[in-house]
Amino acid sequence: MKVENSKMVSVHYTLTVDGQIADQSREGQPLQFVCGAGMLLPKFEGAIMGKEPGEKVAFTLEPKDGYGEIIPEAIVDLPKDIFMVDGKLAEEILFVGSQVPMSDAEGHRMLGVVKEVGESTVKMDFNHPMAGKTLNFEVEVVEVRDVTPEDLASQGGCHCHDCGGDCESGCDCGDKDCDCGC
Repeated sequence: MKVENSKMVSVHYTLTVDGQIADQSREGQPLQFVCGAGMLLPKFEGAIMGKEPGEKVAFTLEPKDGYGEIIPEAIVDLPKDIFMVDGKLAEEILFVGSQVPMSDAEGHRMLGVVKEVGESTVKMDFNHPMAGKTLNFEVEVVEVRDVTPEDLASQGGCHCHDCGGDCESGCDCGDKDCDCGC
């Protein structure tokens, strides 16, 4: 059976970014997804479309086909006092590289990365961690089969590829136009 939309697909993969392995499946634990359900990057799925179990493919996704370019406006200086918890500065999270869950003025959740801690401000980057990166994949198709009702239940029915949320627990990627259907 070949990879096509509405099939359950299992793959082993290695993602290399800037010459370093950024992510990979574990031996015996392939990534499983319903092809065409919007769980993965469209160009990732496109690169394995028509492949059969045992076939391998290597491909590169430029930022525009991955997680987009870096948006300069998503890097902001925030007042340090917003990081106060019970009248005390939350110093345990204010270090360069720390990922801090936050909410915008409308209550949408988002993840920011601390880029710099100043006297009175904290520079936060709200771009996707892989924004601006060229993604190099090596993928092996392990299994392709029909989707079962159990598969849909284990996948959460629908699944938001941006935040990992699902319709049951609610999408919290912060994107009002999210295509996960939540």
